[in-house]
Amino acid sequence: MSDDRVLLTHDNGAGVRTLTLNRPHRRNALDDALWRTLRDALAAAGEDRDVRALVLTGAGGAFCSGADISRGLRAEHPTYRMRALSDVALLLHELPVPTVAKVTGVAVGAGWNLALGCDLVVATPGARFSQIFARRGLSLDLGGSWLLPRLVGLQQAKRLTLLAETLDAEQARALNLVTWVVPDAEVDSFTDDVCARLVSGPPVALAQSKALLNEGADRTLRDALAGEARAQAVNFATRDVAEAYAAFAERRDPHFTGAWAVPTAAEADTSGVETLSEETVNSDA
Repeated sequence: MSDDRVLLTHDNGAGVRTLTLNRPHRRNALDDALWRTLRDALAAAGEDRDVRALVLTGAGGAFCSGADISRGLRAEHPTYRMRALSDVALLLHELPVPTVAKVTGVAVGAGWNLALGCDLVVATPGARFSQIFARRGLSLDLGGSWLLPRLVGLQQAKRLTLLAETLDAEQARALNLVTWVVPDAEVDSFTDDVCARLVSGPPVALAQSKALLNEGADRTLRDALAGEARAQAVNFATRDVAEAYAAFAERRDPHFTGAWAVPTAAEADTSGVETLSEETVNSDA
């Protein structure tokens, strides 16, 4: 990536892509250029079939200190800037691979909601979190108004938002806003292990489950059951289900690829499956 505001590393063997916010002199505060770069990086990750898991983190001992307000107020209408925030939030939420936020240092405002937009959050004991918007005369953004009530309930979401309290990592974990708290010396290896476990899973099935869980918050039970039925039909059309059954019978670990199980025309011809030619169809008619 030519723009060094987001450092991109990809382990082709493991299928893990890491996006590192890289403005350490501003504790990775998000300026306009960083928003655009992050948006493009997330879009690229979603289109790359080699990406099986994504890690989002920050450089220099901080995750993200929120939006960069060092430039003060600008003449540009904020609606235009909010579009970039909305793009990032939706791309992260809808990314078809599991996402892990690795949080060290501060994660406040939009920075915290960026972490909450990930599927899993790993934090070090020194991490600090705040929905700082009220202290800036602002209301929630980057999906915080949707994420917080679903994660902690309405009353706790109001507490975090209206009082703009700062939480440490253990307090955030107690509220289900952090998945794991891991010592600084172990956070990299721990995150690598989590990603390895995610990558070893069936990619299509994990994508289906992630989407079902995300969508389930706004669905009736009837809607959820219909969605689950459609998702399982997609899963059974991959080779991963047969591989899982075979691995179970053979007492080995499965190797999931997400490959399509429906035979191609060439495979159908060589497997002895009768195919209808145009001539046959016309004669039948």
